[in-house]
Amino acid sequence: MANYEFDAVVVGSGPNGLSAAITLQRAGLSVVVLEAKETIGGGLRSAELTQPGFVHDICSAIHPLAAGSPFFRTLPLADHGLEFVDPPIAAAHPFDDGTAAALRRSLVETAQSLSVDEQAYRNLLAPIVQDWPTMAPDILGPLRFPKHPINMASFGLDALLPITQLVKRFKTKEARGLFGGMAAHAIQPLSNLTTSAIALVLMTAGHLYDWPIPKGGSQTIANALASYFRSLGGKIETGQRVQSLKDIPSTRVVLFDVTPRQLLGIAGERFSALYRTQLEHYRYGMGVFKIDWALDGPIPFTAPECQQAGTIHIGGTFEEIADAEQATSSGKHPDKPYILLAQQSLFDPSRSPTGKHTAWAYCHVPNGSTVDRTQIIEQQVERFAPGFRDRILDRHTMNTAQMETYNANYIGGDINGGIIDIGQLYTRPVVSLSPYKTSAPGMFICSSSTPPGGGVHGMCGYHAARVALREGFGLPVPITLATT
Repeated sequence: MANYEFDAVVVGSGPNGLSAAITLQRAGLSVVVLEAKETIGGGLRSAELTQPGFVHDICSAIHPLAAGSPFFRTLPLADHGLEFVDPPIAAAHPFDDGTAAALRRSLVETAQSLSVDEQAYRNLLAPIVQDWPTMAPDILGPLRFPKHPINMASFGLDALLPITQLVKRFKTKEARGLFGGMAAHAIQPLSNLTTSAIALVLMTAGHLYDWPIPKGGSQTIANALASYFRSLGGKIETGQRVQSLKDIPSTRVVLFDVTPRQLLGIAGERFSALYRTQLEHYRYGMGVFKIDWALDGPIPFTAPECQQAGTIHIGGTFEEIADAEQATSSGKHPDKPYILLAQQSLFDPSRSPTGKHTAWAYCHVPNGSTVDRTQIIEQQVERFAPGFRDRILDRHTMNTAQMETYNANYIGGDINGGIIDIGQLYTRPVVSLSPYKTSAPGMFICSSSTPPGGGVHGMCGYHAARVALREGFGLPVPITLATT
């Protein structure tokens, strides 16, 4: 019998790689995580990008699904240093008249703020919020027969719709704008099928768990996952770039927290012709242009709701956002793009020196674009926060090429590991009943290029590890997911 250095190797220390490693280690295996960079975390790293004392999230900053992740909720992450801060308002959406729509923890308060759309909002969101804990493992997992088919069918009827259709149920600019800003997280045209699913999941997460901010930076989520993994006996090696299978220690199984393009480069010769072809045809979506600011004070938003929100969706009316996303998807650079902005230091003083603040934002751009969008983004923020530019002390920008250089999973600046449209929602990275299993024995993929896709929730890694345990070791693995 062959002697292996490890039972399992995980390539990549993003949230999915670490979640896969934890799941395998909890099953009693010996596991090592190999990370190319000197710092763990993948998209969860934080650093002083502008000036000393200003802590910025380099990639991911907004984590609607982290606190409510059915997998994360089974882990003692608080015991390993993770502390969340809840802003008074999860997300706000400003308009040109100085008002703003707001997603609050209370579904009732959110609905009441939408005036004539109150009942329509209640009718749509209340059943999903009520049933979410039991539906979440199925929604945030591979395609399979659900454990609660009636609830899932009801959710699916709305979730499959393009958001352009769903918003026809609402009359006010506030409700329509709120849904548009949420759906734009999908990073695709709002006329695409399933864009409603993104909005409904994010809004449900807000009502159940808020949109919390990790105290000290997104890095603390990765650090807590790594600390727990190590407490179980797991091993992490940084500075270990895997470019071929020769770079991987002897092991029974290997899980790759990478996208199809890197997977082909590392192990393509081991795959069947059909599997290789499917990976080669995997589609990546729009990229992002990102800015971090060091500020001399808080962003002076006109709408008071924006001054209480951790996340701001900037773009104006639903129609403006839909037009901008469509234009960007078509290869254009609109003058008034949709912007996702976070102002963590308002609620986490550890992010900046006393009296100063940080802010984080990106707009969507065509995949691979290197056009500098700094001025356009700052104009959009200034539109709803007059005087914003006067408070900028310093800035740090990253175009799509720089994003990909920093994190190889961000192909062309695509932070979702591939477009999450109807063609790749569950059939990512290939059409398969077991999308985490490659055609090569003992090799699995656990990145956001597998169901359920992008976001800091660890579910891709968890599900991939379960398949690896069954296929690679013949181990029966109980489902260990939170359903409350």
